[in-house]
Amino acid sequence: MYDLTAAELIQRLSIALAIGLLIGIERGWVARGEAEGERAAGLRTHGLAGLLGGVWGAIVQPYGASGVIALAIAFVFVGALVGAYRYRENVHDETFGATTAVAVLLAFSLGAFAVIGDIQAAVAAAVATTAILALKTFLHGFVERITWDELRSGLALLVMSFILLPVLPDRAIDPWDAVNPFELWLMTVLIGAISFAGYIAVKLIGYRRGVAVAGMAGGLASSTAATAAMSRLAREQPSQIVACAAGAIFANAIMASRVLAVVAVINPTLAWRLAAPVIAAGVVFALAGVFLLRRSASERPGESSSLAVANPLDLVAVLKFGALLATVMVLSRLATHFAGSAGAYALAVISGVVDVDAIALTMARLGASEIGPEAAAGAVLLALLSNTASKIVMGSVIGGAGMGRRLAAASILAVAGALAALWLSGLAGLPDSFTRPR
Repeated sequence: MYDLTAAELIQRLSIALAIGLLIGIERGWVARGEAEGERAAGLRTHGLAGLLGGVWGAIVQPYGASGVIALAIAFVFVGALVGAYRYRENVHDETFGATTAVAVLLAFSLGAFAVIGDIQAAVAAAVATTAILALKTFLHGFVERITWDELRSGLALLVMSFILLPVLPDRAIDPWDAVNPFELWLMTVLIGAISFAGYIAVKLIGYRRGVAVAGMAGGLASSTAATAAMSRLAREQPSQIVACAAGAIFANAIMASRVLAVVAVINPTLAWRLAAPVIAAGVVFALAGVFLLRRSASERPGESSSLAVANPLDLVAVLKFGALLATVMVLSRLATHFAGSAGAYALAVISGVVDVDAIALTMARLGASEIGPEAAAGAVLLALLSNTASKIVMGSVIGGAGMGRRLAAASILAVAGALAALWLSGLAGLPDSFTRPR
């Protein structure tokens, strides 16, 4: 006997039909220019395939293992039938392609699954199928743009995440209880994944659409690298200095959001304490970038940009960041042990010149428990301040005084906004001289 009532069965069959029609709409739209009878499968065929799968699922449901075998036989029969017609179509058009045949089989399978399995999962899979089919041009363009090194880096991220990470010991292995290999590698992978996402965004956006947009994407990968590249471009193309400054400032705005997101993954409580000043600084940076971007509209168009961001998942880059993070962890443990919060502040200022992520992750993991969440938040803010100051110097040295002045003006406003938000939120993580009004 059926476990489903008649109403439930009709509902599931309706969903099976809808799944087939959803996939069929995309397939029919692609083949809309072909005459009737010249395509192997369109809207109606996919819709009927989904309903056929649902009917077979309803038929075999009461029969257990025997029903599974019968459903498999039906699947093979449908596959053979569609494959034969698709073969004739390929021969007629002198083309190659199996996408439509696979889409019909998916419509049949998901229709059956909607009846005998989880409806939400079946619908989600149907939406994913339709999206993949509809994004053909985008996906093919992405494959054409990606290089072997980038593909290898993506695979390296998967290996790091799903092969190396699970086998690492989840305990401290050093005399200071600072370096946990599992947590260290997890944080390294986290930064690598976020940075690689920004790197791919740069590749997809393309620099010819504007250095400001490229600066925003570069801020996901490395705001320091993006600032250096923008400064170099400003020196090479003085007519584009305002746009280059906007790009560097946008990179800083994105960097603020990235640091907050990274801390939130490791320590949500610390991220909450940082939220007000970091978001305020990011918003001010973004507004300053918009202001400069609008002013740059009157600039004479420059030549093609030479801006580039290094692949953040290059093995050497990953190992360097891992070593930096381990070093900062050990130094942070020693500094907080012997000097308390003052030691953490000093380390934050020094390490922030080179990198903010390492000290942010260290404070998220160790600082909150060693010196308290308020002092840990103060250390992260000091690192951001130190990093911002280093970028002003970088912009002045590489891009010239004009670049440095624009970065300095935006940075001063951003720091003022952060301090105002810090005061208003009542956060007392920085030394008294930073939070007490004079």
